[in-house]
Amino acid sequence: MNKIREHSLLAQNYPGIPATDGAGVKLTRLLGTPELDQIDPFLMLDRIDSDDPDSYIAGFPDHPHRGFETVTFIHDGLMRHSDSVGNEGVLSAGDVQWMTAGKGIIHSEIPEMVNGKLSGFQLWVNLPSTKKMVEPRYQDIVSSGIPENTLENGVERIIAGNHCGILGAAKTHTQVKILDINMEKDSMWQIQPEQENNFFICVYTGSLIAEKVDNKTVEIFSPNIMLFDKPSNLSVKSGKDGASFLFCEGTPIKEPVARMGPFVMNTQEELLKAVEDYNSGSFAV
Repeated sequence: MNKIREHSLLAQNYPGIPATDGAGVKLTRLLGTPELDQIDPFLMLDRIDSDDPDSYIAGFPDHPHRGFETVTFIHDGLMRHSDSVGNEGVLSAGDVQWMTAGKGIIHSEIPEMVNGKLSGFQLWVNLPSTKKMVEPRYQDIVSSGIPENTLENGVERIIAGNHCGILGAAKTHTQVKILDINMEKDSMWQIQPEQENNFFICVYTGSLIAEKVDNKTVEIFSPNIMLFDKPSNLSVKSGKDGASFLFCEGTPIKEPVARMGPFVMNTQEELLKAVEDYNSGSFAV
């Protein structure tokens, strides 16, 4: 009799691809690519990691959003932001900003290097149809306000969701768990996602070793998205240089997704209405 397997295996990995956004900012797109369009409810994941000011200096000038949320992680450097409803501030190393675009917002994001370095992420999280037109909201979360779970050989920063009985820093409209994890070399990390959820790992520094569906092991180097075959006991091991990675898990919304640049709605008609509202100047007023 075959033994029933009770743990997740690596099904596929997707290396990040070079991309540009904003006013020519160079970045690595990990989710939202032709090969990996979305992982419901996660729509896009971009990585900035640069020591070249020319690659990002123009930043992301005023631009609109509607129908989803953006989550900005700063690991090195600064990100200055302001928006059409009066919010402004500066994200520093370790800080996170959770912006609910909702019915419409116009904002700008201008990165700055500190000590010759700029790095971080932006993750797009979809909103269900019932929440797409909520009022815009910013949550600027300083590094000291993000709870941590200390492990034997690492630390988990709990951005959102409930993890090990610890509630994450962000208030969310969707059921998601987002962890930012740093592990020392040759260390095991484990989690058990909920059965109905989608999830992925994004390794952004170092490497992770995982068992594949063909019963072989493989080492996945950054930057890379790792997908697993089922939500069961999941374990990975950091490589000889350690690993930093994001774990993103969410309850799928299971609704149609219509996208047009900075707008994410359910139908083409709603997208056209978003464009009309933006052009008429009625966003976030």
